[in-house]
Amino acid sequence: MKTLNIDLKSAGEKRLLQLNELEEFRNEAYENAKIYKERKKKWHDRSLVRKEFQPEQQVLLFNSRLKLFPGKLKSRWSGPFTVVKAFPYGAVELKGEGLETIKVNGQRLKLYLGGKIDQAKSTIILAPL
Repeated sequence: MKTLNIDLKSAGEKRLLQLNELEEFRNEAYENAKIYKERKKKWHDRSLVRKEFQPEQQVLLFNSRLKLFPGKLKSRWSGPFTVVKAFPYGAVELKGEGLETIKVNGQRLKLYLGGKIDQAKSTIILAPL
C-alpha cells in the first residue's frame, strides 16, 4: 500500500461517493420510468371510447379467439346477448341463450341494432344442379 502511495481513508471516502452517485442514478432511472408509464397510460386511455350499456340492451360480443383460426368469411362477433348489469369501470354481465351469465369487458361489446334472428329462415341449403 505504501509503495503505491494509496491512502485508505481517501479511497474509502471516494468509494462512498461512488455508491451515493450510483444510488442517485438508480432513483433518477426509476422516476423516468414512472413518468414514461404515466404518459403511456394517458395516451392509451385517451384512445379508448367510453361505452355505456343499460340493462336489457342487445349487444354483440367480439370473439378474439377466432384470430387463432383465420377464416375469410368467419364473423368475429357472436351473439346477440342481453345485458343483465353494467358494473363500474366497464365490466358488463351478459346473458346468452342459456340461463348462465358471463362477465366481460365492455370494450369487447357493441350494440346490436338488428331484430330477432330466426334460425330457420337464415339457413340456406344449396343443392347441386
